[in-house]
Amino acid sequence: MSTIERLGMFQSEPEAPDAAASQTCPVTALGAAFDPFSETYLADPYPFFERARREEPVFYSPETGYWVVARHDDIVAVFRDPKTFSAALARHPVTPLCPAAAKVRDGLDIAIEPSLVDEDPETHLKHRKIFGDAFTPRRVNEIEPRIRAIVTRYIDRFAADGEAELVSQMLYEVPALAIFIFLGARDDDAVFVKRLGSARAVVNWGRPGEAEQVAMMRDMGEHWAFTRELVDAALENPGDNYLGDMVRLHREDPSRFTVNYLYNVMFLMQFAGHETTTQASANGLKALLSDRAQWDRLCREPGLIPGAVEEILRYDASIFTWRRIATRDAEIGGVTVPAGAKILLLLGSGNRDDAVFPGGGTFDIERAGAKRHLAFGNGAHFCMGAPLARLEMRIILEELTRRLPRMRLVDGQDWEYIPTLTFRGVQKLRVEWDPAETPAS
Repeated sequence: MSTIERLGMFQSEPEAPDAAASQTCPVTALGAAFDPFSETYLADPYPFFERARREEPVFYSPETGYWVVARHDDIVAVFRDPKTFSAALARHPVTPLCPAAAKVRDGLDIAIEPSLVDEDPETHLKHRKIFGDAFTPRRVNEIEPRIRAIVTRYIDRFAADGEAELVSQMLYEVPALAIFIFLGARDDDAVFVKRLGSARAVVNWGRPGEAEQVAMMRDMGEHWAFTRELVDAALENPGDNYLGDMVRLHREDPSRFTVNYLYNVMFLMQFAGHETTTQASANGLKALLSDRAQWDRLCREPGLIPGAVEEILRYDASIFTWRRIATRDAEIGGVTVPAGAKILLLLGSGNRDDAVFPGGGTFDIERAGAKRHLAFGNGAHFCMGAPLARLEMRIILEELTRRLPRMRLVDGQDWEYIPTLTFRGVQKLRVEWDPAETPAS
């Protein structure tokens, strides 16, 4: 018998406002124009974001059924009121599962429960204290040499070629290997999990076809089985890593969290811990190489790289929207939204809000205050993996600027983005350089 709870991506129908509320939602010209799956929007959503901040910073979208929030301070206010704006919606599928996919789902032996990103405030506070406190600077910093060695190894593979497609040849796998080191999993399983992550983003936050949904549900069963084996092995023999730390905490006091909850957290981290960093790194390199002066500046002054990482995260975040659901009638930016309203927070818009980031549409690696960006969320659910993501992005930039300072974008390439409501990342990044100008490793 299936143990699936109808939560997250396994829920057959997403939460929605009640019928009466949806009938009274005002549809404005801006709301009618919001089409987050159009080619124009996917290629460049920022002109629409600017218009929304200027004309109507909170509006209802009949296309998505969401109330959309565009200004930085309004987004922060929503994040910081989790009792009014629940995180329970965070992993619900944008597109309901088709009957065939739902049938596959119902045959799986998976016990999904809310974990960290979609828990109620009180439960989240308890678990965040446990799992967040174990995400120590020591645990993050001690893996820096291993991540640097991985990045160097990948660059070695193409440095003499004079060209590379950086996403497939480096950025796709490096973050997955990094999170596996952190969790204590084997490197050779990283590509398997990475493949599942890419599909999972489309199925959960996009508009997949029926065949994609069915295939993904089957993959989810494989991924859950893998996660259980990983955790069960750690329960028998906890290693000197994050997962081992969590197992030891469970052994000391099993009332802190159940084994099934640990399965769920590891299941979540194996996706959230790498897909977003892949996309953020690709977006950042595109921005840097599109502005030759700033790339050259980083190559000359590597001390600017930590600030450049923050500006990359602000300028073109890999998570450029996130979701909440109103638990009661509430007000956002002077606009009343009804209980049950689905809320879409335009993080990418907030990150370019001129009221917080003057000249927000300009990329500037020396920007003061860039760290106020929303790439990791805000408030109680602020991403606890932020230090690891920053470390990985810093190392990638340090090694690429050192090894390939003459690297440049290949002219005339098309930019492709995955069609999802939430994730934004360039899928191919073709670069070239003169191998004769490449410094020795």
